[in-house]
Amino acid sequence: MTDSALAPLLARIADSLDRLAPQPVPSADPRAFDAYVWQASPPRLQGVAEISRVPLALLQGVDRVRDLLLANTRQFAAGLSANNALLWGARGMGKSSLVKAVHGAVSVEVPGRLALVELSREDLHSLPDLLRVLRGVDRRFLLFCDDLSFDGQDASYKSLKAVLDGGVEGRPRNVLFYATSNRRHLLSRDMIENERSTAINPGEAVEEKVSLSDRFGLWLGFHACDQNNYFAMIEGYARFFNLDISPEALRAEAIEWQMTRGSRSGRVAWQFIQDLAGRLGQTLSS
Repeated sequence: MTDSALAPLLARIADSLDRLAPQPVPSADPRAFDAYVWQASPPRLQGVAEISRVPLALLQGVDRVRDLLLANTRQFAAGLSANNALLWGARGMGKSSLVKAVHGAVSVEVPGRLALVELSREDLHSLPDLLRVLRGVDRRFLLFCDDLSFDGQDASYKSLKAVLDGGVEGRPRNVLFYATSNRRHLLSRDMIENERSTAINPGEAVEEKVSLSDRFGLWLGFHACDQNNYFAMIEGYARFFNLDISPEALRAEAIEWQMTRGSRSGRVAWQFIQDLAGRLGQTLSS
């Protein structure tokens, strides 16, 4: 086949491949949304039009940690120094809800100044890519990773350590990192034991365990919910949503719901309120 005959054939093949290949999804403008989800492959910001969160006033039984996280976030939004924060402790006690609620409260105070960027634990290896996108943008970004922990042979925690407190470039001044975890120390016992068995100095394994959590300047503990806090959560939701039920009936049904679940927590309280509102024929709208 001659060159003159081959050229049109190659052009048609190239056109066909262009049609088959998916078009790259552009990254969202980092100034356009109040919240984003970070996608690692291909690396891009995905804007969130409506954030799923509850008002800060609805979070009961976490007054101390609420005030600390709110003050830290206000400092950061104002351009002042602030700490990376680790929210750790009992399941269902509102750790991730508090992060989103605090962001919402500060965003009302300084509109457009602070954006929330959520990334999954599986995408932590792409943190350097995300920081390159955000570095130099005239805006503050709160990076949020929910349910952070490391198991098995997962080595991405070493990348996280460098981002939080080291590396040649360092963390951009306009970026802060918040994480939630059920563990105070983010590495599993198996990982620590493995590092202890292979370390020249076994004590280095313990230091490795503590050093990751130490990169978070603010540690906020969430503890198991007692009966009084559980009732405070239930009653706070009922008042906020104007649920048509007497206080006595509300407590009685809340106790029955708690017994069927075998636990008390903020999550259990919210699930009860959702069920109650549905049975009352009312909607939960803020």
